[in-house]
Amino acid sequence: MTGTVSKRRAAVLGSPIGHSLSPVLHRAAYDALGLKHWSYDSFEVDEEALPAFVERLGPEWAGLSLTMPLKRAVIPLLDSVSDTAASVEAVNTVVFTEDGRRLGDNTDIPGMVAALRERGIEQIDSAAILGAGATASSALAALARICTGEVVAYVRSEARAAEMRQWGERLDVDVRTADWSDAERALRAPLVVATTPAGTTDVLAAVVPESPATLFDVLYDPWPTPLAARWSMYGGAVVGGLDLLVHQAVLQVERMTGIGPAPLDAMRKAGEHALAARGN
Repeated sequence: MTGTVSKRRAAVLGSPIGHSLSPVLHRAAYDALGLKHWSYDSFEVDEEALPAFVERLGPEWAGLSLTMPLKRAVIPLLDSVSDTAASVEAVNTVVFTEDGRRLGDNTDIPGMVAALRERGIEQIDSAAILGAGATASSALAALARICTGEVVAYVRSEARAAEMRQWGERLDVDVRTADWSDAERALRAPLVVATTPAGTTDVLAAVVPESPATLFDVLYDPWPTPLAARWSMYGGAVVGGLDLLVHQAVLQVERMTGIGPAPLDAMRKAGEHALAARGN
């Protein structure tokens, strides 16, 4: 991928972007891989500014990571989109080829699968999802690969419920929806995936059952969430947002640099150090 360009660049785009750990993770990977001519930055870019930003990029650019609100907005700017990204209409990774093509992919979905696999979860017979936003659709796509039975999504409105059922049909997942007021029932599932914003699940910490199974909480700052802390205290397995972030970043590094495997441990340690410096 280096071609005749000696310097290579990549970056994460989004708005807001100041909280992103992506520069920490990718730079740690470059250091471990000895890629001294690679750099990774962050840029505050919203949907309106995205087309012009992408058009300005020169041949030294290898790839982009995209966070909200750009995962769907970038699709019209690409030459092709992977089946994984198309399945949820969300691109979080763009790779620039030597011949100038822009390839869109989604590493969140395989990143979720990899994070669960790391904790020994290869297959489950049912699951529960808390929430119904963009992350919930990615969670459904990940569950399509490992869940053999029903997924129950706990949501706050019938409109959100309808969206989740539609995603289930599209992803070939058996989805049943339930009202958020019954979310306590979700905690007894073999796998609970919490996709809601910070603070939303705090009330559920008080009703974690004895001997819970596995919780995948996609948040990482602040960490642990009250729900994750209580879950761990009761002996349940917890997969956190940093696990997801690291695993999806590993895949991004491999796709952008063409080198693998990416240094998972070094990237995780860098992320943990950065979070600790923030007071987590």
